[in-house]
Order: sequence, then structure tokens, then C-alpha cells
Amino acid sequence: MTHKPARAVVNLLLIICGAAIYALGFDLFLRPNGINGGGVSGVGQLVAQLTPMKAIGVFVVVCNIPLFIAGWKRLGRRFILGSLVGMLTSSIFLDLFAMLPGFQVEPLLAGVCGGLTVGLGLGLVFLRGASTGGVDIIARLVRQKVRSAPIGRIMLAVDGLIAVLTGLVYQDINRVLYTAVALYASSVAMDAVIYGRNDSGVALIISDQYEDIARAIDQKLDRGATLLQGMGAYTRREKLVLLCAVKSSQVGRLQALVTEIDPDAFLIVQKAHQVLGEGFGRYSDL
Repeated sequence: MTHKPARAVVNLLLIICGAAIYALGFDLFLRPNGINGGGVSGVGQLVAQLTPMKAIGVFVVVCNIPLFIAGWKRLGRRFILGSLVGMLTSSIFLDLFAMLPGFQVEPLLAGVCGGLTVGLGLGLVFLRGASTGGVDIIARLVRQKVRSAPIGRIMLAVDGLIAVLTGLVYQDINRVLYTAVALYASSVAMDAVIYGRNDSGVALIISDQYEDIARAIDQKLDRGATLLQGMGAYTRREKLVLLCAVKSSQVGRLQALVTEIDPDAFLIVQKAHQVLGEGFGRYSDL
């Protein structure tokens, strides 16, 4: 119980830090070069281009008010409160950092650097079980109504529409392409932050020396293994199959260990997007 307040403070600081990094990427790289970062802030950028309104952060807050009201009961108090902090702080930073001189660089470079910076910031926010509001809340609400629609595809569809609108507003097809580059770079950075620490491998090992291999995995890799009941389709002989999850950095050591004990072992190694449990990560609704 004594750790909960400390954990809440750490989560709050990381959300604020992520919001600041996100705003820096938007204001220093994307906005000065007419490249859109997607989401409600991206819509605000287009509105600011067409009207005298320049306070994108204020626009983001106003647009998010009905979304947070709609999501309060449906998406859970913890997520909404964390997202409220992320939305408000990112909106403040968006208008605050807009006073800084942006980097006027080659547009492709601006798209890549801006996208990576924005993705890093959003990844930190998402990692704490929150968001910056906007499209993420819309996607989650739509997902509750249409269970067959993945959140990622909903967000991609909205951002794709914003990218097309960017080209129309700036009357430049290149803006669409640069925006696509920024959105892709952002998604790569977000995945690296959110899932990189859980990037793992899962191995299936078929060997008559399964006991020795399981013991070596435990002693030398500090990993557990599970025995599965199997049967050869051709020989109809019963086989015990070892199932083992390891960190990506341990895959090479696992292969060497297995082949050293049994050179004839049948080994299948698959990349696991995320492994949850003791020694790996914990569940997070991302």
C-alpha cells in the first residue's frame, strides 16, 4: 500500500514528461514545416492555417471536452483521469513551445525527426495507461460499439483523412507524403517505447534429452520451461515438447545451449510481440 502514492507520482511525472516531448516534436519540427502529426492537434493545425486562431492547445482542450464526458463511464476512471492529465499538459506545452523558433529543415528530415519525437512522447504517456485524448478516445469508444474494428485501424483511418486534408489546406501533395512519413515514424517510436522492453522469443524444443535441456535453461538462462504432451504424426510416438519464453537477447544463447546438449534437437523459435508474467512484463491495456 505504501508504494501506491509513489507509483502514482512516478506515473504522473512520466505522463507530463511524455506530453512535453510530444509538444516539442510538434512545435519544433512538424508545425513550422507544414507537416501534420495527426490527431486533434493535427486538426487544430489545419484550423490555425485557415483562420486567425493560433492557440492549438486551446482548440485541443475545447474539442476534447465532449470526448472526455462521453468516455468517463465507458472507458474507466483511471484511464480518463490519466488521459485528462496528458491532454491538459500536452495542450499547455503545445501553446507554450509554439513561442520557440521552430527548426526550418528539409521537410523529409523534419517529418522523420518530428515523428520520432512525437512518438517517443506519446509512447511514454501510453506506457502509463493514459493518452493525450482526442483520436485515441474516439477509437476506444468506436471499438466498444464495433468490436471487429481494431483500435489501430480506426486511428490510422482518422490520421489518413487528416493527412489528405493537410494536402488540400496547404495545396501541396508533398505535404501528404511528408505527413505519412511523420505518422509512420511516430508509430515506430511508440511501439519501441511501449513494446520494446517486452520484445521476446518463444521456443518449442523437441528432444529426447528434454530433462537436461530444461535444467540448463533454468540454471544458465534463469528461465522456466513448460512440458507439453505431443505425438509424432508419422511415427505415432508420444513426445514431450519444451515450451520456453526468453528475452530477445537470450535467443542466441538458448540456441547454442540446446544444440550443445542435443545437436539433433528440433528447435522452433518465434518472435513474441509481448510476453506477460514473472520475469517479463505486466498487463497494460495499450
